[in-house]
Amino acid sequence: MSTKLYENPFFYVEKEESTIPWVKIFTQKPYKELSDCDATTQHQMLQAMLCTEEIMRAYYHPTKINIAMFGNYLPHLHIHVMARFMEDSHFPESMWGIQQRESAIKLPNFEDFATLLSKKLSNL
Repeated sequence: MSTKLYENPFFYVEKEESTIPWVKIFTQKPYKELSDCDATTQHQMLQAMLCTEEIMRAYYHPTKINIAMFGNYLPHLHIHVMARFMEDSHFPESMWGIQQRESAIKLPNFEDFATLLSKKLSNL
């Protein structure tokens, strides 16, 4: 089950259970595509994505940030934002790809990241 980290009238952010820092940003209304959203919701979603990327980069110093919008299994608009590391279990593959190795990656506390992210998102 996902943990809700932040919520406002336009979107909410959930933690994806993973060995890497990974969050999903959902629209509050069950839009299917970004182009279905009103302009304010589109803007809020993109700002949330950029804010999440910025905080992840500053907090975790990853090798790369991965951002994905699939929605094939869950047709409710959401954006995946993941901090990736050369030492993570799937790098350079996607997290949905073939595992490359066991990972014993040591990362800073996710709860502290979530607190920073919530504070920044509340100022959008």
